[in-house]
Amino acid sequence: MVAAALAAAVFAAIGIVVRQRATMDVPRDQGVSTVMWSTLLRRPLWWAGTASAVTGYAFQAVALAYGSLLLVAPLMVSALLFALPLSARLAHRRVSRGEWGWAVVLTLALAVFVALARTKPGDYEGAEVPAIVVTGICLVFVAGCLLVALRLSNWRRAILLAVGVGVLFGVVAVLTKLVMHIVREGSMLRLMTTPVLYVVIAVGVIATLLQQSAFHAGSLRAAVPAMLVLEPVVAVLLGEVVLQEHLAVSKPAAVALGFAVAAMATATIALGRDEGAWEEELEAQAQSRVPGPAEASARPRPDATD
Repeated sequence: MVAAALAAAVFAAIGIVVRQRATMDVPRDQGVSTVMWSTLLRRPLWWAGTASAVTGYAFQAVALAYGSLLLVAPLMVSALLFALPLSARLAHRRVSRGEWGWAVVLTLALAVFVALARTKPGDYEGAEVPAIVVTGICLVFVAGCLLVALRLSNWRRAILLAVGVGVLFGVVAVLTKLVMHIVREGSMLRLMTTPVLYVVIAVGVIATLLQQSAFHAGSLRAAVPAMLVLEPVVAVLLGEVVLQEHLAVSKPAAVALGFAVAAMATATIALGRDEGAWEEELEAQAQSRVPGPAEASARPRPDATD
């Protein structure tokens, strides 16, 4: 289970970094528009990043088939540990001592979490209807975030979109757990007839579209930590409320887990801010190389005559 979750984090990290690179030269004012998507759909680099993200999701589904949502969801923040050196290599920079320090903190916190966390199975049979109801509520909430975000710009828009992304991917994790429970039972007829399967596909597509817009909406140093921290938080909360999963640990272990989770959140925010800052710098450089409307119109056309 842990190996599958870490593999999911690796491919998710590759998908995040590659898809962010694919959108850097899209004009900033087209960050939430059909122009951005029509541009990205023609780029092999974006498709490669998307394929990596889908592969990561497949590994996450395998992890959820054999492990508790309360264990798998927090492990996904380890994607930062893999995104950090990859992003640095593509940007031709070195990982700073501070970033390595936070990476060590995150690694140790994850190790403590995996070593101490023990869970009891939830009530998956009776959770399908509540999960769909909660999904509808979350979609309404995210739609509200999107409507407000469209009226804003820069870091405010980025934060709202990132909140929507974190909420939706947390919901996707819950729905995926239910789907994989059905798969493990071996009932293909039930799998194809349950609405949960089609709801998770729809929510996954919406979350991916919104995530790409969040990458390009404004302040990445604000958006990246928000979406990375919020996703496991929403998944764990819904896992407890909807799936009725819960931790079964002693009081000393619970205290240690509390410190580990706090360290994970702190390290994730710190690394996410650093990663976002570097991505912003690279995006600014890419944007500076994109000709503006006046500049483009001033260029001579190939068929222009003297």
